[in-house]
Amino acid sequence: MVNFNGDLLPDSNHFLNGQNRGLQFADALSERLRYTGSVLLFWEAHYFRLMASMRQLRMEIPMEFTLEYLQEEVLKTLSASGRAETPCEIGITVFRQSGTGFLPLSQSISYVIDCVPLESAEFPQDSPGLVADLFKDYYLQADGLSQLPHNMKLPWVLAAIYADENDFDTCLLVNHRKEIAQGLHGNLFLRKGQELKTPPLSDGCSDDILRKFLLKQEWKDMPYKLHETHISPFELQQADELFMLDISKGVSSITQYRKAKYSREAATFVLNMINGHIQEQT
Repeated sequence: MVNFNGDLLPDSNHFLNGQNRGLQFADALSERLRYTGSVLLFWEAHYFRLMASMRQLRMEIPMEFTLEYLQEEVLKTLSASGRAETPCEIGITVFRQSGTGFLPLSQSISYVIDCVPLESAEFPQDSPGLVADLFKDYYLQADGLSQLPHNMKLPWVLAAIYADENDFDTCLLVNHRKEIAQGLHGNLFLRKGQELKTPPLSDGCSDDILRKFLLKQEWKDMPYKLHETHISPFELQQADELFMLDISKGVSSITQYRKAKYSREAATFVLNMINGHIQEQT
């Protein structure tokens, strides 16, 4: 079941057409969030991020698009799908309404809400570890657009194909200045000793809700000094640990990059802290 502009439709329903601007021009935004079975995690942060992104793309925000209205539409979709008490990943996609040519005929938008069931409200324990490589065929442009949850994901798609063709589990992407921007499985965190760092937004990483949450928290007994700073590809093999953080995948540890191998103590700490917060909310 999907919610298209407030109408509940079967997943098999064909409600998009060839004039859709999201399909033609990637003129769309997609906000992904997590539902515990009773609570929309970080709902206010997701809502305000979506509104800010729509304003930046000069989309017309409907008058009814209040925090309460969209929350009710999400819950209505979950209920109609029989998942009101099931942990789910929720997608809210907005796109400008149909019109040919680069110049939109209107700034008004349509939206789609979908939901995918999850095994647990909490993020799963870290995988056995990922083998990574650097993707350098195409660069991410580090600018204001790079921080938005936009639908133009060709660099990620090509990096995923590159990883699959070369038997890697994931890739790290670089920006046009050849600094680390982020990875296929989320924003990168690098630990060296007790220092834990991640690229700033100005380097082309995503303004992901979990990244923002982690940076703003004053964690009890936090053993690491956490800050934002540029990360050069040359630093990767000198690190003690590399992991990625994403609202969809949670924590993903890189255990090998080229000849370097890594531990994952900080990744375990971060995962436990985030899951502890989720338990408090449910």
